[in-house]
Amino acid sequence: METTRIVIIGAGSAGIAAGTRLLQTGFKNVLVLEAENRFGGRVHTIPFGDNVVDLGAQWCHGEKGNAIYQLVKYSNMLQSTGTVYEDYKCVRSNKEVLSEDVTNILKSIIDNMLPSKGNERMKKFEGSLGTYLTEAFWRDLVPEVDKTIAHEYFENYKKFESSIEACDTLFEASARGYLEYWICEGDLLLNWKDKGFRSFLRFLMKSKSDEEDDLGLLNKRIQYNSRVRNIEWQRQSDANVRIHLCNGGIIDTDHVICTVSLGVLKETHHNLFTPALPPAKCRAIDGLKLGTVDKFFLELATPFEPEDWSGFWLLWREEDLLELRTSNYFWLESVFGFYRVSCQPRLLQGWIIGPHARYMETLPEAEVLAALLWLFKKFFTFQVPAPLNFLRTRWYTNPSFRGSYTFRTMYAEELRAGSWDLASPLADEKNGKPSLLFAGEATHTHYYSTVHGAVESGWREAERLTEYYRGHNSQM
Repeated sequence: METTRIVIIGAGSAGIAAGTRLLQTGFKNVLVLEAENRFGGRVHTIPFGDNVVDLGAQWCHGEKGNAIYQLVKYSNMLQSTGTVYEDYKCVRSNKEVLSEDVTNILKSIIDNMLPSKGNERMKKFEGSLGTYLTEAFWRDLVPEVDKTIAHEYFENYKKFESSIEACDTLFEASARGYLEYWICEGDLLLNWKDKGFRSFLRFLMKSKSDEEDDLGLLNKRIQYNSRVRNIEWQRQSDANVRIHLCNGGIIDTDHVICTVSLGVLKETHHNLFTPALPPAKCRAIDGLKLGTVDKFFLELATPFEPEDWSGFWLLWREEDLLELRTSNYFWLESVFGFYRVSCQPRLLQGWIIGPHARYMETLPEAEVLAALLWLFKKFFTFQVPAPLNFLRTRWYTNPSFRGSYTFRTMYAEELRAGSWDLASPLADEKNGKPSLLFAGEATHTHYYSTVHGAVESGWREAERLTEYYRGHNSQM
């Protein structure tokens, strides 16, 4: 363990979890290569407004069975977000606000139709999540709700649910995959107060301060701006794994733990690995998908009014939607809602998904803001003032990520491929040594798309190497 060389590619949640666990286990020669100039990956906390915002992962989702919650539950780092995402208003594109009675009926239908893990009907269902939910919604719709209103609401709900799944449309998401995703019991929206999700990664690294260069256990072990061009994971000349960096650098090592996002694997795996990855792993990379979910943050001079609105959904009437689709603001169709932000009373946070999010990322920031202000004017009888500051995320156009988080597609079901294929290590043919290992949220069978899934995957690969060397030493 003291002489073994391990290189981890990616200083995100999985990479940090793997690195810290390896060092705590007794490995000494651990290096983390990070393409960006910061640690965190899709956990990205930055100063904004009255303290910080999370551009990526924002909440600790659940308590029971959640590795993150179990680590920090006695540290006073988390608090409940409350009912912000449940108490939203529904506003139509003719400025009409739906009554509480109608909204509550529609919310109740949605809550009752979402399948649980023990759902027998979905266990036998081989279609998409979109097909399942569409059938359930219209089956359960009560006569007292106008069908036009119900249609507008359901169309926006599908965008909201797509943001949770990270799919472009619910009809590409596997219903079986939804059922096999495990939801941790307890509060699903625990926020990190005024410190952001980054505080958890510092906790994991055992940093003693918030100073940028204090990386705790990983001090002097993270090498920034080190994008990898190629990994020779099975060489004819010797048993080393050789890593070629884009800056011309070469690193020889005994093991590589690759934690790059599924989006990066999709784009680069044909050239990233020598020899090429085996067919099962290629099928999983091809079949699974890393969707795009982006955020908007508007810092207002004073808290958003009306004061009793915790958030709002945007329901498009058919005639207004047809007009929107022929305008330069067509991409606003996929902006489904805005909400207040915990510990940030002056912020308004919006969400956008899918192809329209990817298009939005290509626009100048001033143009995006102008479109959002037009949207507010279209829907509200009152004026939303221009914000003091504005920012939007761009997860897809960043070559280090190419998306937000993973979901299981209908195509993956057809291929009989999944995260289990991604997670399997690749061994050297000569000595059976696990040379190339994979971690990251996309490699977790039940907690994909989450930070706790990424953390568990990093621990999994660290423990795989630990067990390998314990077994190796016992045979000597």
